Amino acid sequence: MPIRSAWLLNRTEDGQGQSRVDTRLAPVGTMTPTSQLGSRGGVIPGSPDGAYAFSGLYVYGQSAGMTATVASGRAVIQSDESAGAYPVAVTEYTSLTLADGDPDNPRLDLVVLRVYDEAQDASGRTEAALEVVQGVPAASPEVPATPRGALELASVLVPAGASEGTGGIAWDTAVTDLRRPTVAVGGILPEDWERDLPGSYPGQYRDAGAAGLQRWDGQAWRPYPPTPRWQDWTPQWTTSTGNRTPSFGNAHVRCRYVHTGTVVHATLEITFGSTSQFAPGDGNDNWRFTLPVRAASAVQATGFAGLQSNSLSDRAIGRVRLTTQDHLEVEIASGPVNGAALDRGGIVDALSPWTWGAGMRILAAFTYESAEAAE
Repeated sequence: MPIRSAWLLNRTEDGQGQSRVDTRLAPVGTMTPTSQLGSRGGVIPGSPDGAYAFSGLYVYGQSAGMTATVASGRAVIQSDESAGAYPVAVTEYTSLTLADGDPDNPRLDLVVLRVYDEAQDASGRTEAALEVVQGVPAASPEVPATPRGALELASVLVPAGASEGTGGIAWDTAVTDLRRPTVAVGGILPEDWERDLPGSYPGQYRDAGAAGLQRWDGQAWRPYPPTPRWQDWTPQWTTSTGNRTPSFGNAHVRCRYVHTGTVVHATLEITFGSTSQFAPGDGNDNWRFTLPVRAASAVQATGFAGLQSNSLSDRAIGRVRLTTQDHLEVEIASGPVNGAALDRGGIVDALSPWTWGAGMRILAAFTYESAEAAE
């Protein structure tokens, strides 16, 4: 027999039941679970040259006519939960002949690999078989339901009036591949086609082809590792002394960051407005801005800032430094580009490098190590 199934009957004198060869050919072990006792049915992945996710049990037709061919391959078929999962191997390419088409309407037939188990289904049969489940002819035909104990392999569109004498089925366009893979528990599913099947358990992985590796989180497949995404953050504006606290008022504040692993990339853009409060003091109240993510340590240089007064020529460069694990300050690192002298140096505050007012800007970009890795 070209079709072998493990865990049916012991081999008897008439050659029926399970042999050692059956057991070796059929896949065994714990497959991907779908419930406490159920397993994900499907085709075992793999192809002879490794070029495809899987080539087993592929359904095709080679020429005009009514005969399909099913490639050899291995699969697991989940019947009722109480019956368990049946390992099956098709060891030879097998032909299936579809019935002639309806005179008036097309239909969709379903090609399945099916297990009959008298002890479970009272079918009077104990075997595995390749079958065609004939659909109902209609103007817009539907794929028939998958029988109990069966794994769908493909649907085939049978045109109205199709027969050997009329040219049969247009195999190049008539077959829709319905195979899905299954792997041992913990394995990565190779799913690289358009059907988006749900995962079996949070923490399951799949290879989604061009979309890369994905992880099921209980509700959806997510990229893995997670795709870093830029987020907004609004820093708190304080001073190093805790005195003369400024406020943004109607300033334009646009700050963004991305956290991947233990690396944080961030940008800070502030354009002060007419109601911004700078709280001038004696020059010792250095401005501080809170970080989007706690840093691993204080760092003297993590990036650079552009400091801009109301005139385009009144621009200077600042160095971004982390004075605590939670705050950044900007140290003035150059004079204005017009060559004029700065009002004051040191750390940016209400009077340094000039007296700040509406329309003036701080633009910064910086990178640092976070205290904890991104989730």
